[in-house]
Amino acid sequence: MENQDLSPELLKKLEKLSAKYEQNDQRLSDYLDSMMNTQYLTYWDYVQLETLLSLQRPKTDIKDEVIFVTYHQITELYFKLILWELDQLTDGSVTEPKVFLDKIQRLNRYFQQLESSFSIMTEGMEYQQFNEFRLALIPSSGYQSVQYRLIELNSTDAINLVHPDHVLWLSSKSSDQEYLDQLYWKAGSRDTKTDEKTLTLKQFEEQYDQILLDTIAKVRDRNLRQQIQPFIQEDAPHAQQIIKELRTYDQLANIYWPLAHFRTAVRYLVNGKEAKPATGGTNWRQYLPPRYQRIIFFPELWTDQEKDNWGKSWVLENTPSEPEDQNLDTEVKSGGRG
Repeated sequence: MENQDLSPELLKKLEKLSAKYEQNDQRLSDYLDSMMNTQYLTYWDYVQLETLLSLQRPKTDIKDEVIFVTYHQITELYFKLILWELDQLTDGSVTEPKVFLDKIQRLNRYFQQLESSFSIMTEGMEYQQFNEFRLALIPSSGYQSVQYRLIELNSTDAINLVHPDHVLWLSSKSSDQEYLDQLYWKAGSRDTKTDEKTLTLKQFEEQYDQILLDTIAKVRDRNLRQQIQPFIQEDAPHAQQIIKELRTYDQLANIYWPLAHFRTAVRYLVNGKEAKPATGGTNWRQYLPPRYQRIIFFPELWTDQEKDNWGKSWVLENTPSEPEDQNLDTEVKSGGRG
């Protein structure tokens, strides 16, 4: 093809590409030559389908364990998307109210998908099968999801993630390590009999404590809560909608998501008056219900009454009335009021 056969638009693009590569002492012609030997992109290569489908590796031959491991991997992918948006929201690059609103709505869509899909866990496995394969997972636990811990730390000040019993003695002079040691979920991973750290927690601390400590320091002045003030002022564009979406995010992360886990734990772990221990040995009855943790990312967006009744509306909507569900009814009423 002669040059005169190339459109002016195409020639202009080639000139721009050539200038781009010349900036790094590269030649456009070399890259064009390489394209001659490049195969067309396929869907399965783009999403790494074979690799993706090879990552589900159950520890037993029990069929429903495939559901369990696959769903947890899907959850971690959604967590990755949430962290991707939070990183942009906290790096100072989002200054336009409409862009800020759009990204909070993205966070909510991801969490809504997670919460609504949790019936896969609650209703989608056979009771007997679950209670057989779960014993092969000891001492691992969903509690060990570092991505979720990073979501929390990127969403609010560390003081808002401290267990209520320990808030009073922490101050602005407390070290990052002191905050990390008193985060609510660490209190939830104590042996129910000895109050000692479970192996689950010890493993997690060894693997991730330094990352979490670095994150506390990194986002101290730039977490999501620290970013919202300019966007929620009364005269700010989209302020009321942004406040509404932030409140929804708070509820999804701190009420609906933990209570979806709580409901599932009750279904599979409560039998009569006795509750089976979690695979990680966590005190899930105290750890999961919002009433005990009262974790709120944006306390300034809620009234005192709303904070006192944190999670109560979920219970009113989700407490079953059927006689066969009385165990769940009792558990939700006593542990999920929030």
